[in-house]
Amino acid sequence: MPCLGHFYKKPMELVKGSMQYLYDSEGRKYLDCFAGVSVMNCGHCNPAITKKVVEQVETLQHVCNIYLTENFVNLAERLAEVTPGDLQKTFFCSTGSEATEGALLLASIYTKNSEIIALRNGLHGRTKLGMSVTGIGMWRTDPEPVGGIHFAPNPYCYRCPLNKRYPECDLACANAIEDVIATSTSGRPGAFIAETIQGNAGIIVPPKGYHKRVKEILAAHGTLFIADEVQTGFARTGKMFAIENFDVAPDIMAVAKALGNGAPISAFIATAKIADTYTKPGASTLGGNPVSTAAGLAVLDYIESHHLADNAAARGEQLRAGLRELQKKHPIIGDIRGLGLMTGAEFVHADKSPAAEELDDVLETLKDRGFIIGKNGVARNVMAFQPPLVITEQDIDDVFNALELVLTEKKL
Repeated sequence: MPCLGHFYKKPMELVKGSMQYLYDSEGRKYLDCFAGVSVMNCGHCNPAITKKVVEQVETLQHVCNIYLTENFVNLAERLAEVTPGDLQKTFFCSTGSEATEGALLLASIYTKNSEIIALRNGLHGRTKLGMSVTGIGMWRTDPEPVGGIHFAPNPYCYRCPLNKRYPECDLACANAIEDVIATSTSGRPGAFIAETIQGNAGIIVPPKGYHKRVKEILAAHGTLFIADEVQTGFARTGKMFAIENFDVAPDIMAVAKALGNGAPISAFIATAKIADTYTKPGASTLGGNPVSTAAGLAVLDYIESHHLADNAAARGEQLRAGLRELQKKHPIIGDIRGLGLMTGAEFVHADKSPAAEELDDVLETLKDRGFIIGKNGVARNVMAFQPPLVITEQDIDDVFNALELVLTEKKL
């Protein structure tokens, strides 16, 4: 369908993957710095994970989750161990959209209130409700979105929606949620949903105290905090989950993408008190199937045994330090932000207006030289680095060298 377009003007056909590398049909090799949009955290066709998946395919491939399997139980138990706070009970599904939809459903069941607060420029999926809580016009394609949803300013310090500066602002964007609750809702909305770091908005990292202040406001109104960790989960930010960087525990969390390292699996996870109110039947035919849960268990093992969170933190620091050096010589880089290996470099003109066309040109040239780097942002002007977490120090240096050459040649 025409809604699905190619990322590049001259797209290559990818036919093979190996850890941090991809290969096209012509045999060209690419360093992947986008990981299928934060999916392949453990690397493409990781032998340790692939072995477990193949063994499972040859043993038991599918039963609906109304039947008991060992993997299903084991993965739920492992997630209860690694998730923050008192998150304990898991419902498995197949996509990030299903996970956020399920999280919002659970919140309305528990609170008996279907009103939702979301953030401007957030993205939460392609379902009816997921689109409705999405705050980016290009992804909010449903002509008749669900009602009862209210949007608060997002914590975008580089382009503050409230025209303030941090820290003098006293977290005005967080405090604005209090006003939204008072003026636009019943006073006790069921849920607040936010990506811990807004991915498609341009890798928007909130100030340190933002999530904690939001949680305080929500708690005062009996509103549940849903952390959307679909892009940020599983060691990408230097912690197992990005919310751990902010010293806050959500009431419900949605995960997907990297949990399966390419296998389709997602989940929403809640405290026992909240989860236990979901009593009416709610199965998912493919949710938590034996193969995907085998992949999930192998992913958690690999992240721990290979210290991927530590590597993400170290390589992320290296990445942002290098970008800051490039920024001194190339003014088109207007802002650099991120945590771990989730880093954005915003391309701007001299007047700070988005330089989306220039970014497209740079990304196309880098692709032709063997580097796949993503883009996001509301204006599509943010260069997005979200590589497999197995990427090396030398790989990062290679990216810098290529990027500097391209920016110099194009006089940007």
